[in-house]
Amino acid sequence: MNVSEAIRSRRSIGKVRQTEIPTQSIERILEAGTWAPNHRMTEPWKFFVHRGEGRGLLGNALAEIALEKFEDPGSPEALKAVESARNQPLRAPVIISVAVTPVDKAGVIEVEEYGAVFAAIQNMLLEIHSLGLGGVWRTGAPCFHSKINEHFGLRPQDKMLGFIYLGEPEVSDLQGKRTPYQEKTVWVDTPEKLEAQE
Repeated sequence: MNVSEAIRSRRSIGKVRQTEIPTQSIERILEAGTWAPNHRMTEPWKFFVHRGEGRGLLGNALAEIALEKFEDPGSPEALKAVESARNQPLRAPVIISVAVTPVDKAGVIEVEEYGAVFAAIQNMLLEIHSLGLGGVWRTGAPCFHSKINEHFGLRPQDKMLGFIYLGEPEVSDLQGKRTPYQEKTVWVDTPEKLEAQE
């Protein structure tokens, strides 16, 4: 498929089969991420590929984070929440955790490092789609918790920016909807100050 078609037809697919994904396909997805634009060529991304028992690394981190919400860690509610969090990564045969590792160097603006990794994630999602696979980019408060950094060996200044769950899709032909670009666009044809937009 061409790029225009891929952009418009890609959908977040959370329901996938547990079928094993070939390593070659995963490597194509990872390489697609590395072709994202990045200012000053810092390449500030780091990927963690979880398969099989390796999904437990993420599950353990999510379980510890879930446990923090309870005063009594032994209560039935706490045990249920911990088990649920620990099992979340088992919903897909492969998860790619994507982190930003900002470069501490003169002239490098931190927010641009984040932008580069977000672009890398989009490249990966498009590659997943082009391979006929299903993927969903999951984030949320646990993603940015310090315990994620501890479990993944990341520095305090690093951040996990998402978990890409991928596999063979259980659903297809999902329809998307977007606000027309006209409602989100201001055309600036002269250098005068912008007037208030209605």
